[in-house]
Amino acid sequence: MRTSKQQLTLFQRIERLHPYETMLYLGMFGSGLIFLFLTFAFLVSSRNLLSGMNQTVPVAFVVSTFLLVLSGFSATSIRIAYQEENTEKLLSTLRNTVLLGSAFTILQVIGWFELKEKGIEFTGIPSGSFLYVLSGIHIFHLLGAMIFGLILYFQLEKSRTDEIKKLIIHTNPFEKMRVRLFTFYWHFMDGIWLILFLLFVLSF
Repeated sequence: MRTSKQQLTLFQRIERLHPYETMLYLGMFGSGLIFLFLTFAFLVSSRNLLSGMNQTVPVAFVVSTFLLVLSGFSATSIRIAYQEENTEKLLSTLRNTVLLGSAFTILQVIGWFELKEKGIEFTGIPSGSFLYVLSGIHIFHLLGAMIFGLILYFQLEKSRTDEIKKLIIHTNPFEKMRVRLFTFYWHFMDGIWLILFLLFVLSF
């Protein structure tokens, strides 16, 4: 006999989602479409002109990609720490994830200056402009995740010395959902950048 969960249709499952989940998934769908259209525009914007400039991908982009991959592992540790009810580990991994995201953002900006030094201006060839636009939009989306991560961090920090609040946080389904959504969105942004970075590398 099938369970009631298995009998639910797709639309019924969507209706049962928490509003935060619905907004996040819709936001991710919209963001995915934006990146898809911009990536397509980048691919058809004479990107071969970039390879003709005999330049390489900015070193800052390479280093920032490595840091973002590390932040993905750190984000995974957040969910593990929450399941283990280890508040100290949860706080440290959440802090590390946000710090790595901040370092990634700074290196992206440095990468823009490297592009300019290589003669790839924002107002230059279309394919060069898309390097700035795509990386800039990605930073904008990642900043939203970092702000939410900081809010989550300070809320957890307040409950660290209060055993009752700590217990509520680790047993509250709402808090579990917030941690899950944060890590899910962070991995989503990781994946988006890795695809973009691969396209950037192939374009030079």
